[in-house]
Amino acid sequence: MSNKHFLMGNEAIAYGAIAAGLQFGAGYPGTPSTEVMETLIKNAKKYNYYVEWSTNEKVALETAIGASFSGASSIVTMKQVGLNVASDPLMSLTYLGVKGQLVLLVTDDPGPHSSQTEQDTRSFGLFSNIPVLDPSDSQEAYEMTKYAFKISKSYETPVILRTTTRVSHRCDDVVLEELKPSDENIEGFSKSPRWAIFPKLTAERHPILEKLQKTLSNEFSDSKFNFKTGTGKIGIITSGASYHYVNEAISDNKELFSVLKIGAPHPFPENKVIEFTNEVDLILVVEELDSYLEDQLLQLLGKHGILKPVYGKKNNIFPCCGEYSINIVKIGINKVLDSLKIQKLEISEKLIDKNDIIPLPVRPPNLCAGCMHRTVFYAFKEVSKELKKQNIQTIFSGDIGCYTLGNAPPLELIDTCLCMGAGISIAGGISRTTKNSKNVSFIGDSTFFHSGIPAVINAVYNNADVTIAVLDNRTTAMTGHQPHPGTGKTALGNPTKLIDIEGILKSCGVEFVKTVSADDFSACKEISKEAIEYNGPSAVVFRGNCVSLVKSDKKCIIDKNKCINCKICVERLGCPAITMNDEIPEIMDNCTGCGLCNAVCPADAVIEVTKQ
Repeated sequence: MSNKHFLMGNEAIAYGAIAAGLQFGAGYPGTPSTEVMETLIKNAKKYNYYVEWSTNEKVALETAIGASFSGASSIVTMKQVGLNVASDPLMSLTYLGVKGQLVLLVTDDPGPHSSQTEQDTRSFGLFSNIPVLDPSDSQEAYEMTKYAFKISKSYETPVILRTTTRVSHRCDDVVLEELKPSDENIEGFSKSPRWAIFPKLTAERHPILEKLQKTLSNEFSDSKFNFKTGTGKIGIITSGASYHYVNEAISDNKELFSVLKIGAPHPFPENKVIEFTNEVDLILVVEELDSYLEDQLLQLLGKHGILKPVYGKKNNIFPCCGEYSINIVKIGINKVLDSLKIQKLEISEKLIDKNDIIPLPVRPPNLCAGCMHRTVFYAFKEVSKELKKQNIQTIFSGDIGCYTLGNAPPLELIDTCLCMGAGISIAGGISRTTKNSKNVSFIGDSTFFHSGIPAVINAVYNNADVTIAVLDNRTTAMTGHQPHPGTGKTALGNPTKLIDIEGILKSCGVEFVKTVSADDFSACKEISKEAIEYNGPSAVVFRGNCVSLVKSDKKCIIDKNKCINCKICVERLGCPAITMNDEIPEIMDNCTGCGLCNAVCPADAVIEVTKQ
């Protein structure tokens, strides 16, 4: 392997783990973290370590904890909302510590670009007493990953490597050392009272854990990842991607500023920050998302009785949410420069004046042409119209996945969406509190395994009148088609037992369980109606192919001689393959021949043909 490579931040993290002697990896796919595991999977055989996709983030962490208790060098990957799922074992693990190294890659999503929330994992590190590293580019991501494993081994503690979307998905030249398989044997598990958490052990370990925070603060004060640039009297403390926004923002006025870049934010490197504070007259804090650095700085200044002006989120100099940009940083800095009667930084008006921006066509997310989910949604929508005539309201609870897009026009079917696996539970709650209602919850196959099963059990146990619609396309589609327990293969591509969703539903006590092909609209509608009318928990597994994985040689065309121009195919389905051409619907070449438009056409004007 040559020395320099052009790598995405996530790829650099994976290679950093390999360079650190990785022996075990686990995770659950979630944008923007997924490529770390994908890169590890691709290189597993070459560098001789084990890696697996787990059913959810909690299970991934617990499995990696088991490996670390055996002395294995381990990594776990997830996005910020996945850390919520994994928080239960993590909070207890901090008291126990680890035997082998354990690094948690957690990717935050300022914006957010593809998440339900904006969360700052640095604050979680503070809450859980776990050290946090915060890289700003791909080279640092590689170096900090190695450093994370080193810290974990030296202090027998899990370490969080926190990135953001801009760091995980940016690409840089990265200098890699020669990579080779770990030459260390895994010691194996040794019985010890240390690994069983009880109140007595917790009471003994807590003081040790608190003392470790001070030790790590001193370690981080001397870390190369916390460094100062510049000699100006206006101090800026920053971290992560914001460091690059700051550098570009002040590039023409560098003589005014000193910048302290914090790459190891927790425990807070107090000695380094005090040293920096004594060299400047005032301090601006530039960070995404929480005011973590600002809060720690203010506490530190108060503890030492230092009176220095601090400008950040607390006094509305910088936004408290959302992703930053160069101009956002410039605007914040200019507020301070203006108060000091110093010439302000030049701002590109085109970037802040919306009137100067050329409007781009709106491209809202949409289900793919031929997606099986569209057929299922439309079937339920037709059934709900019939129930409405009987004064029965049908309420549809969604979940996290491609099928969340059932909320978009013209389907407009999904009424609730919260987090992974919540749709079934929410439907149960609504069913108990809304009269004359029927409740349907949609959940994907991967999400079903992730966190849907406990909700199914709860619905059966409490006899909730809900219909569970499992949309099974045999893949984790939204995050890049990763395998899961219902696909029959592991992350490494090895064949394994295919876990039967219908069997799980029945074993959970659901008595009405049926399976139908999503290619058959009439059957989907018929079984949907039957399931909704059933009193008590019912479940239908709708099975079909993901059109991004399985390519069809069929497509549909419209017979213009039969078309009555009712526009039902265009206005009710929202299929991206159907458009209007001179007032007549036309089906384009990205059609996959799913046949839904044929099923809803009142004039039988849609014909299936073979692609040329």
